[in-house]
Amino acid sequence: MTLEKTIAKDLLTIEAVSLSPNAPFTWASGIKSPIYCDNRITMSYPKVRREIAQGLADLIKTNYPDAEVIAGTATAGIPHAAWVADLLDLPMVYIRGKAKEHGKGNQIEGRINPNQKMVIIEDLISTGGSVIEAAVAAKNEGADVIGTAAIFTYELPKGLANFKENKLSFHTLTNYSTLIDVALEMGSIKAEDITLLKEWKKDPASWGK
Repeated sequence: MTLEKTIAKDLLTIEAVSLSPNAPFTWASGIKSPIYCDNRITMSYPKVRREIAQGLADLIKTNYPDAEVIAGTATAGIPHAAWVADLLDLPMVYIRGKAKEHGKGNQIEGRINPNQKMVIIEDLISTGGSVIEAAVAAKNEGADVIGTAAIFTYELPKGLANFKENKLSFHTLTNYSTLIDVALEMGSIKAEDITLLKEWKKDPASWGK
């Protein structure tokens, strides 16, 4: 089994990802969705989190071999960044959603050097907004952001466009397409659900209307 399928199966098995094509979830944005992903749950499963950490470390070694510091997005990316930095024996920092309003006003916690090559770790990529904002913050503080890595992506067209527009590369361990294939193999969904699930990915904002 490929790593993409292994991680997808793990996420489904521990219910970090839930699929409900006929009774959709409502995201905070108001979008109706047949999928809900909470990768924070992976922290509670040592075997799964080890597979994820090793997978992300290998992904970084392959795609970003010049990485000098690993950054985690607050809050979901922080634990994974710590485990990956440990495996790679690299410094680790984390990036707040916004700068502190007290003390030194830091947005990056930890220490980076000017032009230090950084890879940012996120747990989940939807539109890419949060990790792109983190990359901008890191660049503003002197880092050279060479790319991002995440556990899972919804593969949304808007997300792909945002990364392209911001000239930021990303790689993930698994993705929405692989996940629904594995869910079908596991019996978590039915064959007739596949068309509906694929339609959602094309245009989430108008799905179900």
